[in-house]
Amino acid sequence: MTEPLISIRHISKRFPGVVALQDMSFDVTRGECHAVMGENGAGKSTLMKILSGVQPDFEGELVLRGQAIRFADTRAAEAAGISMIHQELNLVEGLSAAANVFLGREKRTRFGFLDDREMERATAILLEQLECQIPPQTLVGTLRVGDQQLVEIAKALSLETEILIMDEPTSALTESEVARLYRVLAKLRERGVTILYISHKMEEVFRLADRITVLRDGQFVRTLDKSNTTAKQIAHLMVGREIESIELGAKRQIGDVVLETRGLSLPWSGHARQWRLQDISFQLRRGEVLGIAGLMGAGRTELLECLFGCSPESPTGDILLRGELVRFQHPAEAKAAGLALVTEDRKRLGLFSHFSVGRNISLCHLSEMAAGGVFVNGETERIQCEAAVAKLRVKTAGLDSAITSLSGGNQQKTIIGRWLLTEPSVLLLDDPTRGVDVGAKAEIYRLIHDLCRDGIAAIVTSSELPELLILCDRILVLCEGRLTGEFTRDQFTEQAIMEAATQRTPHLHN
Repeated sequence: MTEPLISIRHISKRFPGVVALQDMSFDVTRGECHAVMGENGAGKSTLMKILSGVQPDFEGELVLRGQAIRFADTRAAEAAGISMIHQELNLVEGLSAAANVFLGREKRTRFGFLDDREMERATAILLEQLECQIPPQTLVGTLRVGDQQLVEIAKALSLETEILIMDEPTSALTESEVARLYRVLAKLRERGVTILYISHKMEEVFRLADRITVLRDGQFVRTLDKSNTTAKQIAHLMVGREIESIELGAKRQIGDVVLETRGLSLPWSGHARQWRLQDISFQLRRGEVLGIAGLMGAGRTELLECLFGCSPESPTGDILLRGELVRFQHPAEAKAAGLALVTEDRKRLGLFSHFSVGRNISLCHLSEMAAGGVFVNGETERIQCEAAVAKLRVKTAGLDSAITSLSGGNQQKTIIGRWLLTEPSVLLLDDPTRGVDVGAKAEIYRLIHDLCRDGIAAIVTSSELPELLILCDRILVLCEGRLTGEFTRDQFTEQAIMEAATQRTPHLHN
């Protein structure tokens, strides 16, 4: 056996309250395309940041070409022959392609002036090798994402990169740009470049990779030769957990259709994919918990935003509420019609950190608590907020306590309590247990179950599949804005859902 180019030995990385990587060990062979796969939160990005010098502080050992090494920053990693192309490209849009390629390493004349002509000449050669026909003096901000990505690759080539890390490189590309990228990667491999390739897309990984390493919950699971495995096996390794056993109580009764979408689509202006959501049709019934599964970028949050009237652009298609066609232009209209949305980003979009616990609860219901429609009736506000705190079992010293003094789980229950005061018929919950401890998760599960048993209909998104399997009566699966799977409770398996979440072609069950 030849010596590995990279050896990752017992690497661990901890952030406050989170173990991102735990005792991670595997090897990368010189010249191979090595795919790294795993669910959201599996530790892929953290590991690649360590390899590329973005994250210099970690436990364990990184061995490169037989020598233990620890990069202080990205420049040290680049000097050692490692470059990373992030999903969010690191380019200066106001500079030319040539200026970006040589940023920080500008070529100069013998008099010390910038040698633009030489940089443009060298960039033109690099871009030509990459099948990119843009003039080197073109401003990067005017380029399509596919061409911007090739500028990043040209920069890596100018550094004589030996190891290229690519994070979800095709997520924003058209089919023709993806085909071009595949050809470029083949050329890089002919030059001996080793490629570490992060992707959620099975078809892509099985086309490009020699070996596939699966991570799960911050730990190494297995490395497999592509020829000795299948997409189904990889999907199983990615999720392979036992479902947590939580008793939710009496069974819910499913009633009539409350909410329906027909051909719902959300445009994506200026993006190669053109649609954030495309042709989504489903029904939601009274008393039902409908789960929305999908990997990062699948369109889960965008779907709830469309339903609540707060999407970045106006959707097309139809939304029907209790059989009536609706088109909300503002969340206030959705609220008035009986919808409520608990957002994914609790800190930025959910909490009012300078308000008390009580005011965070009453905020969406103040007009109904106003005496004569002008002044808020403090006694009415107190009674209703105390009832919400009791019903949701919010652990707080009192309504006047700072919302920031509560734990994450209690902050989330406070936000849910705020919306329950509006008496919604449809509750939209976007990753409602994100950043919440295990005990609080179980309480939120039971709360959602009880609310739907009382007649509310709920749509729940989650990045944790076991959560959806516990809660939901049905699960819809999105992949790149398309509906690729629909499963009833008797069809639920994590593996089947993960397969649908990583394939563009529909696998709908009736």
